[in-house]
Amino acid sequence: MKEKNRRIIMTIFGVLVSGFSVGMFNFSAFGMDPFQVFAHGVWNHVPIGFGTFYAILNIIMLIFIFFIDRHKIGLGTLINIFLLGYVVEFSSWLFETRIPNPTISIRILFLIVGIIILCFGSSLYFIGDLGVSAYDAVALILSEKKNARFLYCRIGSDLICTIIGFVLGATVGVGTIVTAFFMGPMIAFFNNKISIPLRYGKKKSL
Repeated sequence: MKEKNRRIIMTIFGVLVSGFSVGMFNFSAFGMDPFQVFAHGVWNHVPIGFGTFYAILNIIMLIFIFFIDRHKIGLGTLINIFLLGYVVEFSSWLFETRIPNPTISIRILFLIVGIIILCFGSSLYFIGDLGVSAYDAVALILSEKKNARFLYCRIGSDLICTIIGFVLGATVGVGTIVTAFFMGPMIAFFNNKISIPLRYGKKKSL
């Protein structure tokens, strides 16, 4: 399979898997990742489905990204806008209907598996390198413009999203904290063990 085709498959699968993992986060009720905290906080105050709201939110952010750095926009961006919210909505509904009264152990299991799946999906999506989500582009653009290192730009944007989402009524919990501290190392692990070899057809490290 040609590298371009592998990148397309990695991007589509990675983004959809990431959306499914957010549904697992929602079901665990231990908190979501920072941007989802922000999105759900705002969504609590609008009378539309989450999938539709998520698409609108990303389109608004995308307009700003387009005028600042259009090179960050690609296939992955479009999938994030038009499909991710609906995958989150469907997976959340699926778990809630299939397991209506989860025990604490089941919720912990969903949190752990959700984090692993989110990091795996993110790894595929980033290494596919066919555009990023509007939110991911924010920290990347700030760091490239030498405002600060990417690490601090991401922490800052995550912190702002978490605070706003929490104030607007979204759930912030251990899942939010764990995601902030462990996503980086886990994504790096999946990059080197799976995503990079999958894209290039051989072992290579970042």
